[in-house]
Amino acid sequence: MSLMHADQSTSRRPAATAAVMGWLLVATLPGIATLTWHFGWGVLTNVACAAALGVGLEAAMLRLRRRPVAPTLADNSALVSGVLLGASLPPGSAWWLILIGMVAAVVVAKQLYGGLGHNPFNPAMVGYALLLVSFPVPMSLWAAPTGLVGPEALTLGEVLRQFAGLVPTETLDALSGATPLDAFKHKPAGVMAAEFWAGSPLPEGALSAWHQVALAWLAGGLLLLYKRIIGWQIPIAMLATLTLVAALFYGASPSHQGSPLFHLLGGAAVFGAFFIATDPVSAATSRRGKLLYGAGIGALVMLIRPLGAYPDAVAFAVLLMNFAVPLIDYYTEPRVYGHAAARRGIKAEAGEDGR
Repeated sequence: MSLMHADQSTSRRPAATAAVMGWLLVATLPGIATLTWHFGWGVLTNVACAAALGVGLEAAMLRLRRRPVAPTLADNSALVSGVLLGASLPPGSAWWLILIGMVAAVVVAKQLYGGLGHNPFNPAMVGYALLLVSFPVPMSLWAAPTGLVGPEALTLGEVLRQFAGLVPTETLDALSGATPLDAFKHKPAGVMAAEFWAGSPLPEGALSAWHQVALAWLAGGLLLLYKRIIGWQIPIAMLATLTLVAALFYGASPSHQGSPLFHLLGGAAVFGAFFIATDPVSAATSRRGKLLYGAGIGALVMLIRPLGAYPDAVAFAVLLMNFAVPLIDYYTEPRVYGHAAARRGIKAEAGEDGR
């Protein structure tokens, strides 16, 4: 993320951008803390590993590109990308999975495009989408929400063994549980929504845990709005459109579709609306453009969830709308008042000279 172009003064950019990134990191704390409370130590190993890899890979690429390392690392953008990707991954992901995701995010999606301010796609979502397409099995191994200190909670030592890749996939599969969106999407054919929830295969409290995580991300997002780190247009447009489309689906077939509240709080919609879609480098820039951009993400999420192959679709929706940003910016560029009058004056002077 960045609030300024890379061609601006490098002496002033790190301090301003670092302040923004600092508040963004603070805003992630409620979400990360709630995730950790419900899903265990694996959330922290994800975030710590991804953040360290983000900083290390960015430093390595800057040296290869013969760019100053310290001033660029001081803006904390690589650290933020790592935290966001780490919080998106299944808790206790293996180190090699995190490494591949961070290489895609920092090396490919950011540095190969020229670095901060030049990347057309959200780096964290590039890494997440690559992992989801390439490694669907480990990316589906979300731990059941047993709590950080519950009787079934994994110890820190067990999580570190997972992180090191020393636990067989079969064992991890036995310890994992489907997310609410995943379980609902892959319910047996012919099973009504009411029947599914009555005999839900989800662990007890799973839906409540995801709701609490979504509300924690909302608290962080409201802090970003209060500090004016982000604008309201993208998150509000995204969540409002998602709710509207979900309501249309639900109204057309309530026996087979999830409710709007389920789609709002049962997945990564709130996290994506405030922390992913609002990336100012890869998002639309004008006010009207931001509204269209956010609405497009919300609509795509709700088209992919029931009709596509993936239960949650925030990463794909964001990346697809990143593609559309140049077109959106072109047609929503604000009019600069005074230019038309200046052009008329130039034409008038040209006419007088011609006479």
